[in-house]
Amino acid sequence: MKKTGILNRHLAGALAELGHGDGVLVCDAGMPIPPGPRVVDLAFRAGTPSFAEVLDGLLDELVVEGATAAEEISEANPEAAALLDSHFPWLELVPHAGLKELTATARLVVRTGEARPYANVLLRCGVFF
Repeated sequence: MKKTGILNRHLAGALAELGHGDGVLVCDAGMPIPPGPRVVDLAFRAGTPSFAEVLDGLLDELVVEGATAAEEISEANPEAAALLDSHFPWLELVPHAGLKELTATARLVVRTGEARPYANVLLRCGVFF
C-alpha cells in the first residue's frame, strides 16, 4: 500500500493515464457532470473533502499549463477565487455557462464534497520536461 501521495486507487490510476493537453475538472458537489469523462467522486459529506484539499493534492501530482474557472467565482465564492488566483495567476475566466460547456472536453472529473458555489476549475495538463 502506498504511504504517500494520492491513496485513492481510482484517482491515482486516472491521473497516471492523463497526457499533455488533457482536461481535468475539479468540481464542487453541485456541478453537473456531463456524460463521457471518467469520474472519480471523492465526496464523503458536505464539505469533505474540500475543494482546496483536493486541488492541493492534485497539484502535487500534475503539471498544469492552463486553468479555467467561472467569472462568477469572484463575487459568489471569494475564498475559492483567492485560492485559484494563488495557484494560477494566469487563470482564464469564462461565464459559468461556458465553463459547463467546456466540462464536456474533460477527460477526468474529480468531484469534491465542496458545498459552496463556483468551486470548480478545469485544468489543462502540461508535461514535466
